This record gives sequence, C-alpha cells and structure tokens, in this order.
Amino acid sequence: MIQLIDSFGRKIEYLRVSVTDRCDFRCFYCIPKGFKGFIESDNRLTLEEFVRLIRIFSELGVSKFRLTGGEPLVRKDIADMVQQIAVLPGVDDLSMSTNASHLAEHAEVLKKAGVSRINVSLDTLKPDVFREITQSELQPVLDGLMAAKKAGLHPIKINMVVMKDLNVDEIGNMVDFCLEHGFTLRFIETMPVGTAGQDAVDRYVSLDAIWKDLEQRFEMEPARMTGAGPAKYLKLVGKRLKIGFITPISQHFCEDCNRVRLSSEGTLYLCLGQQDKLEFRPLLRQGLTDEELKAAISEAIQRKPEKHEFNDNPDQVGRVMSVTGG
Repeated sequence: MIQLIDSFGRKIEYLRVSVTDRCDFRCFYCIPKGFKGFIESDNRLTLEEFVRLIRIFSELGVSKFRLTGGEPLVRKDIADMVQQIAVLPGVDDLSMSTNASHLAEHAEVLKKAGVSRINVSLDTLKPDVFREITQSELQPVLDGLMAAKKAGLHPIKINMVVMKDLNVDEIGNMVDFCLEHGFTLRFIETMPVGTAGQDAVDRYVSLDAIWKDLEQRFEMEPARMTGAGPAKYLKLVGKRLKIGFITPISQHFCEDCNRVRLSSEGTLYLCLGQQDKLEFRPLLRQGLTDEELKAAISEAIQRKPEKHEFNDNPDQVGRVMSVTGG
C-alpha cells in the first residue's frame, strides 16, 4: 500500500480541505476587522479540481478528509462535492467543520450524501457574548445543532475556544449543554495565526487549569475518540460525555502530526504554524498528469517541518485563519 511518510517518520493520512475562505461570521480571532481580501472566484478550485486532488491523495494512502472553510456550507455545490468525494475508493472517513448557521437546512442532505460526523464551532451559549465574538446570532447555530442531531450525524463535536475575560466562566454551562444533548466537547487554546490571531493573544488561557478544575468536579478517565485530530480526551465516568483538549501552545502535538491542509485556491500548507507550501492551481491548469501531481505531493511532504513555531516566532504566519480552515 502506498503511504506518505515525511522526513520525521510521520505517516500523513489526514487532509483538511478548505472549500472556501468565505464565512458568514466574523470571529475576531479568525478574520481581521474590515477584512475584504477574500479569494476571487476564478482563483478558487472548481468542484472537479477538488475531487481530483482528493482522489489523488486517497491513492497516496490518505484516508481521512475534513471539509472546512471559512464556512463550507456557504459554497453552493457543497452537497454535490460531498457526494462525489464520499464514493471515492480509499476515503474511509469524511467529516466537516462548520459554524452550523446553515446546518438546519443542510444536515439531512449532508448525512445522506456521505458526511459521517461534524465539528461545530461554538464558543458561548450567551447570545450577547456570541454576538461579540462572531458579529452574528446564536439561535441559527442552536437550530442547526438540533437538526444535525435529528439527522443522525454522530459524533457531533463542539469546539470551544477558551478565552480570558470572555467565556472562560462558561465551562460548566457548556459541559451541561453537551451532557444534555449527547455532544462531545472540545476545548481549544487560541493560536497566533494571522493578525487576528495575534490580536487575540491576550485572551489566551492554558487548558491545564481547565483540565484540573474538571477533574475536581467529575470523576474522569482517559478516553479515545473517532477522528484523526490532535485532541486528548477524558471521559466522565458513568456518563456519555467525552471532553477533548487541543493544546497547540501549552503542550504542542507536533511529533504526532499526521495532517496537511489544502486551501480553497489550491495551496497545500504543510504546517498550520509555518509558511512552506505547494501551489496546486497552476499545476492543475497547466495539465499535469496524476503521476506528476503525486510526485509533487511526495516531494512536498518531505519538506513538512518538524514543528510549528507559535511560541518562538508567533509573527511568522500572516495569513488569515479562514484561508487554511484551522
């Protein structure tokens, strides 16, 4: 079986695909205020180009794919894309990250088309705080979550970026919400990606303290979870809830990194916290064969860095977070 192995011996089996850099939210830690530099439509990959690249990656042993954004559900052909990707040989796991604002109208279609599970960004359950973070309304997100639950998407993971003086006091409420609805809860540290991420650095909260607080409130044990991401999980003993911790700053997980990211304009980013990349769009439109594209991918994977430099060089990455999909 073909495998992509980087120069540090890590097997690359997970591709995150940003199908659009556009989003209907304006989360302050993701998109800078007043930002208008979104990718022009002619520069975004077409549905056919995305499907071709995903097929090529699957033939190189990548089996797990996550569709992200921006917000993937603002892309009009997203259901067709899901359907075409889901039937590709070698695609064992197709998931999606979404803000859930359009999920009420898409949940059943996505389930039938082949999405197995979803991650939903939800940092607060307070409408006023939600508005402060996203410049949007909370209720459509809650409606979308209930629609996803009804459609049978499982697991549904709630991603909560924990921020000082904003939502850190809502940890308990979010635990109770996820317990009630059977969702998985994941806490995430803020990352200094782009100017927006760097501006949010003063909101940073180490998840070590959150972990210890939860251990005092609940009896917990180590757990495993479906997926290919970096979260470390605990399970509440006697309950259905699993809680994940994603700690790119306090406890980076680079030694186990199994993923690369494809942007909506066809740029393959080898590390979220580094700048090295491979530009696919010109190669696709110059007519390279599948074998030539596979060779380019294999060469690029050998350049994947050992680790990010968020702590040592936080200003290195200037791109907007929505470009690479987190």
